[in-house]
Amino acid sequence: MNDILLKKIDSLPPLPKTIIELEEFKKSSNKDLDILLKILEQDPLIIATLLKVSNSAMFGFNNKVENPSRAIHLLGVNFTLSIAFGSAIKNAFDTDLRAYAMTADGFMRLANMSSNLLKEWIGKTDNLLKEELLLPAFLAETGRFVLAGLATEKGIADEFHNKIKQKPHEISEIEKEYFGACSTQVTSSIFKHWNLSESLVETIAHVHDIDNCPEKYKKEAQILNVVTTICNVTNPMADNFSEEGISKAKSFGLETRFLEKGIEKLQDRMLDE
Repeated sequence: MNDILLKKIDSLPPLPKTIIELEEFKKSSNKDLDILLKILEQDPLIIATLLKVSNSAMFGFNNKVENPSRAIHLLGVNFTLSIAFGSAIKNAFDTDLRAYAMTADGFMRLANMSSNLLKEWIGKTDNLLKEELLLPAFLAETGRFVLAGLATEKGIADEFHNKIKQKPHEISEIEKEYFGACSTQVTSSIFKHWNLSESLVETIAHVHDIDNCPEKYKKEAQILNVVTTICNVTNPMADNFSEEGISKAKSFGLETRFLEKGIEKLQDRMLDE
């Protein structure tokens, strides 16, 4: 990771108050939904995002979700926390994502898609592992806010975007070429800077560095590698990225039947967007 990137991370503002309280809630043994609701209601932008995501075609709920309490009950605590963390972090970064041809809302959509794929895949065989990985799946690419901002500052946003458009299967390598680190490594460094949990930091750090991943986090990193492969920023859930992700899952020795079903389900939901 180059010095400019490290300085960018070191100069980030402190964690928003809402995220601090959400992190404390996440660590607490008391998962009272009323406490969670009170934390969320301090930030109208998070509430707006929560309702918007809940009503997206990606979830396929039959009736419109009109209040945050209903959203929490439908989504569950960890999915709600993922959306809240993502929304608060998105709002903490004052930058555009032009280098990735994406808006902040597009970032949330892709994060939502990644978490839904995880739920449809891992949730069918290991609910505890699914719950553990919902947050890192949602937040893994947060580092793109920093990389995109740096690309804009250096005047290379269009050049960078054209490069990943030409080689969409090599985005992490292109990020390393331009910035000395890929987005997931930057995300990990951001979360370490903010003193978030070791498991979150280590798992995300090794999404694109499986060979050097500590054994205790390897399976989690492999799963996230598959999810990020399929939910490629240039054309998420496209057949070519889905096939690549399935192939990776097989090479890692991971279950693929539910992965394939999950991809089909989400592809169908995308048609309704």
